[in-house]
Amino acid sequence: MLPWHVKAAVALLVSLPALVLRLAGVELPPLISLVAFGSAIVGAAFLLAWAAEAAQIDISASLATAVLALIAVLPEYAVDLYFAYASGTRPEYAQYAAANMTGSNRLLLGLGWPVVAFVFAWGLKRRRERQRPLTLEPRRRVELGFLVAAGAYAFLIPLTGRISLLDTVVLLALFALYIGKVARQERSEPELIGVAAALGVLPRARRRAAVVGFFIAAGAFILASAEPFAHALVESGAELGLDEFLLVQWLAPLASETPEFLVAALLAFRGRQDAALGTLLSSKVNQWTLLVGSIPLAHLAGGGGLALALDARQNEEFLLTAAQTVLGFAMLLNLRFRLREAWTLLALFGVQFAFPQPEVRVVFSVVYLILAAFLIMRERRMLLAALRAVAPDGMMRRPRSRP
Repeated sequence: MLPWHVKAAVALLVSLPALVLRLAGVELPPLISLVAFGSAIVGAAFLLAWAAEAAQIDISASLATAVLALIAVLPEYAVDLYFAYASGTRPEYAQYAAANMTGSNRLLLGLGWPVVAFVFAWGLKRRRERQRPLTLEPRRRVELGFLVAAGAYAFLIPLTGRISLLDTVVLLALFALYIGKVARQERSEPELIGVAAALGVLPRARRRAAVVGFFIAAGAFILASAEPFAHALVESGAELGLDEFLLVQWLAPLASETPEFLVAALLAFRGRQDAALGTLLSSKVNQWTLLVGSIPLAHLAGGGGLALALDARQNEEFLLTAAQTVLGFAMLLNLRFRLREAWTLLALFGVQFAFPQPEVRVVFSVVYLILAAFLIMRERRMLLAALRAVAPDGMMRRPRSRP
């Protein structure tokens, strides 16, 4: 096991060349640029994840999870919002903004959640403990409630065929309400691991200075890398004869979310099931609210109109992503995530690659929704609990029993 300062140095050294290349104005061939700037994004994502974990010492547990989830996907936001920004003057980039967003969302739930469940089961076996479902704490109903609210609203986007400023208002309002809810929850001492644990034991002043330093360095690497990495994705696809849409949809999210997957998997292996799955659950809420809601703003800032138009293929991708979200919500209604549910998510996610035709996405969407309807009916008593968790304070309280 490498010392924490060696790991931090490796992340910095992997990311630094991209910043130097960008400042020097050096242009590289697409494939080399893809590797150089993609590596920088991965390194920056590790720095962000470590810093965000260490920051949990000073804020509430749920808010810390929300902040960690938000910061961990900042590289993903940078790439996606750049595509949306560029689409203002280059309309062909609009499809890449939608591809990157839907890909990251489906990767998070279709691969990330199952991996956490499998690693948790593996950890139980290694410790010779009885196999059991992965469970979440009741406070996670807040994430579940906002997830289904944002996922249900997302079905309106393919109906209108665009992501508009109205969607921005609704989704950013949901994000603000979500952060407000989790910020009021009680704070608990986090159990940090790896580099974050080493930062956590530093004296307060040094810890905060290190955390801020990690944030600043990672931010610089991401800002320097997002644009050339996005261009390299598109150009590499054309050079290799690959579908640029699929390359943007899967390779970019995989690069930016790998650190988050690794952190969640390590937490799951150590038995910290709520923190592991809770981080990915919070990321899902962030992506459906803040990320999707920010796309029209980036498009407008880049010289586009008040809405980013979607074609038929992008509409089908949105529909499929929203349907998958509803199924994920339904599986966690009872705050348990079983291995058979993890296998179901993984199988449905994996089999889609065997059917690249866009119209097949509608068929998969129907399958997701049928399964979700069955689970929601089975756990319908839990549905009210999730809705109550996100309702404004004072609303939907259980009536007091009369003496």
